Amino acid sequence: MAMRVFKSVIFLTLLQLGFWVSAEPVVVVNARSAVPKLSRDEVINIFLGRYRQLPTGETALPIDQPEGSALRSEFYRKLVNKEPNEINAYWARLIFSGKTAPPKEASSPAEVVSSLLAHPGAIAYLERSQLDARFKVVLEFAP
Repeated sequence: MAMRVFKSVIFLTLLQLGFWVSAEPVVVVNARSAVPKLSRDEVINIFLGRYRQLPTGETALPIDQPEGSALRSEFYRKLVNKEPNEINAYWARLIFSGKTAPPKEASSPAEVVSSLLAHPGAIAYLERSQLDARFKVVLEFAP
């Protein structure tokens, strides 16, 4: 019995570590979008509300993964080297001042995908393993 519990704990720990290691965000748009590759600065400016226009002239609709997701945490670490609490504090200040609004927060990864497909100016980040022909990668992070 104790050995079975120990094996279960080890398995769950390894599973969680694997999940964290596999969180490899890539920034994407709908495959039909005319948006070319984006620079890191352009993505920062869009996701931090500095401007909301894509290089094509379309209004950008940035979409965040659900709060608390490992992918969201990894995205902001790789994008601006900030932890979730720092990003939340940043948005609290801007919302209070009325200067801009945060990205649309999806309730699930599936909602991120459906929003990307439904809105021409949508831009989001997905786990690399979620990529398929419906999406165009506009920014990849160095390993």
